[in-house]
Amino acid sequence: MSVEQFRKTVADFAADTDEVIFDFSKVNYISSAGLREILICRKKFSAVRIENVSKSVFEIFSMTGFNNFIPMTISEDDAPKVENNINEFEGVKNFSFSKFLHDKAISDADKIAVVQAGENYSWRDIERGANKIAADLAEKNVRKGSHVAICGSNSINWILTFFAVQKLGAIAVLMNFNLSAHEISKIIDYTDVTHFCYGEMSADLDELKKLCGKKIQIFYSFSKNLNFREFDNVDNNLNITVRADDPAVMIFTSGTTGKLKGVLLSAYNIINAAKINSVNQTLNSADKSCVILPFFHIFSLIAGIFANALTGSVIYLPEKIRSNLIIDLIFRERCTIFHAVPTMFLALINNKNFSAEKVSSLRCSIISGANMTDAQIENLQRLMPNNHFMSSYGLSEMAPVSITEYNDNRENILHTVGKPVKNIKIKILEPDLKGIGEILVQGFNLMAGYYKLAPKEQPFDENGWLHTGDLSAIDENGYLHLTGRIKEIIIRGGENIYPAEVEAAISEDKNISEVKVLGVPNDFWGEVVCACIKLKSDDFKENKLHEFLAMRLAKYKNPEYFLIYKDFPLLGNGKIDIMALKKNALERLKIAV
Repeated sequence: MSVEQFRKTVADFAADTDEVIFDFSKVNYISSAGLREILICRKKFSAVRIENVSKSVFEIFSMTGFNNFIPMTISEDDAPKVENNINEFEGVKNFSFSKFLHDKAISDADKIAVVQAGENYSWRDIERGANKIAADLAEKNVRKGSHVAICGSNSINWILTFFAVQKLGAIAVLMNFNLSAHEISKIIDYTDVTHFCYGEMSADLDELKKLCGKKIQIFYSFSKNLNFREFDNVDNNLNITVRADDPAVMIFTSGTTGKLKGVLLSAYNIINAAKINSVNQTLNSADKSCVILPFFHIFSLIAGIFANALTGSVIYLPEKIRSNLIIDLIFRERCTIFHAVPTMFLALINNKNFSAEKVSSLRCSIISGANMTDAQIENLQRLMPNNHFMSSYGLSEMAPVSITEYNDNRENILHTVGKPVKNIKIKILEPDLKGIGEILVQGFNLMAGYYKLAPKEQPFDENGWLHTGDLSAIDENGYLHLTGRIKEIIIRGGENIYPAEVEAAISEDKNISEVKVLGVPNDFWGEVVCACIKLKSDDFKENKLHEFLAMRLAKYKNPEYFLIYKDFPLLGNGKIDIMALKKNALERLKIAV
């Protein structure tokens, strides 16, 4: 049954009532897309109940937290083997992570997949290591539906642990390794994690055990100094059925809203997104990809791990994320692919060891996660003339959404985030006179929902559109022009100010290396503009910059304040920590909120 058929059926049956009752007596499976449709029904109707839920389907409702807000009765009888797999996209890949690895270990057994610290790891090595860890975790009571945290910096052992968790049919809860023990304990409480797998991380392990030791059954180390190739091959006789669209991964939004949200994704979401991304990049088996984006981030899962795995290109992992080490790795291995957030690109070209020759092998780089100015991108293109830079846009909830083409023109790379990727839908909600409105999306890579979050707080509307909170216009050629976020709009005396526009104007000043524009409270105007800036030299005169901007911006858009920073606070994924930056700015301005 397609999504459209499902919605029509529900609408027909519920035409004269506010209550919808689903009879699941003949349903033995529900996909992630099906979960999302149930959630949308729960938002649309005042009451939704599910009756005769088989134990296998209840297991899925339970592991995703949907049983917290939808009343249901459990049947004692097993449902017949007839699938009710609601899915709106017939993807080219329809297998679980476990099946994906098993097939790779047969078809490409001896092919090098990952290189770390000069050590080569084949797909056979990865399969064996994952089997060993899976056997260990199974002995420690990890079962299908368990919530297993993975917290550690990028490493081959992180990859092995991820696949091991997937072999057991558990949900991999991917945590930022930069978090403190206190922050991790909050995530454990929220996500119902029972097993904690850790590598190199910032949190103190003893402190973490004190905070949540009673909730965690085991703490399992996958430290870099552990060599899982030293063990004999462990046969995977776990006899666990894992399907392509089972909930498999929980990742988290960037946290700039201050509220923790666990995004539920399946192998179907991620692998098919990676397939499309690999085509966008023109990836092939001859490519060498220097991967620095943290694996707990959706961009890295898709463009870092699985796009390369699908095409047979080799992943190279630097020992540490240091710009000089990355430059050396790219130069030594002649890497061809390198994706990063703007902060890392800027750190790379500003490193004293940087030279155009050392990165001349690069042929494709996706810039994502934040905006870069025209001058910054033009400088990158000048220093890396062989590289095809691509601009993209995506969310933890759905990635990618859009991307420029491999051979796109300068205008689109500089001023857009590309066209919507294949097999997704996009529309602009209530565009203003400039065509700017909120981006709404649907598609194959859309999450099932946020873990345990009440339906009214889920970002879907009654027609299944995800409300992104991001603002954009779409030009006549179908390219998206991001202008900011709804919550980042600065409203000064009734006039809407888009931070991206002010940032672009400020960045034209040659002494500005980076800028972030915020709205700060004002008793008269409501809000005024505050520009947080990083300088290339100490030669800064505020009045001169005001005069410079007066020629480029309407008066009401010209910043009331300029605050100079040596460095901006960053999140673990490399983006600017907006909440921390704004808090600091308000303290410096002595503005109470």
